[in-house]
Amino acid sequence: MAPPKRLMKEDEIPAFVEAVIEAGCDICAVGHDMYLFGDAELTDSELEVALPKLAQIEETYGDRDFLILEIVAYLRSLGRYLEIGSSAAHWSETRKLTN
Repeated sequence: MAPPKRLMKEDEIPAFVEAVIEAGCDICAVGHDMYLFGDAELTDSELEVALPKLAQIEETYGDRDFLILEIVAYLRSLGRYLEIGSSAAHWSETRKLTN
């Protein structure tokens, strides 16, 4: 039987987000209750490099499902978010559309 999975701590959210970004994935909040990694936009070779890094992040930080709203709030505080129904195609366009 596998040992219980580690639970991520709320104060680890900034380090988690930075690790995902450093792995080459464009993490952002979507609306107020979801977030995603932009790994689908990676080339095959970029994905090949990112996947082991993402696996290590998963092992390091563990289960974070119960922190979704806190992760979303943190991403929004960084400006890394898309509003549902927005015409923005990328989170970096959000500020341009709201100014």
